[in-house]
Amino acid sequence: MAEGLPFCDTWIRVRYAETDRMGYLHHAMYPVYFEQGRTELLRQQGVSYRRMEDEGFFLAVVKLEVRFRRPAYFDDLLRLRTTLTRVTAVRVEHRYELFRDDELICEATTTLACVDRDGRLQALPEELRKG
Repeated sequence: MAEGLPFCDTWIRVRYAETDRMGYLHHAMYPVYFEQGRTELLRQQGVSYRRMEDEGFFLAVVKLEVRFRRPAYFDDLLRLRTTLTRVTAVRVEHRYELFRDDELICEATTTLACVDRDGRLQALPEELRKG
């Protein structure tokens, strides 16, 4: 991890309903976890996503890349590290590292674009452009 980048660790317990017939954490749950990590990182930085949306700023995922290394299972306690890697005038990029104990089981990146209520691209609010 690059020094000085804002990050947040979020602890997540895999629930039974999140697993598939093979007993693995279903692949559709990973983006849900990433959203939880992003929200916690914003909260840690004193930014309310709810307030941003109330003010007409929405962050739409425009790119998601995931690399699954090992499966997660029901009742695993996972640590999700969410790192803010880049902020531009209209985009925010994050990196995610999901660990079981000290083992990296998944890594991902997202790019989010700031849009208005009609889905048109707009500048990020000042509080997000600070990084």
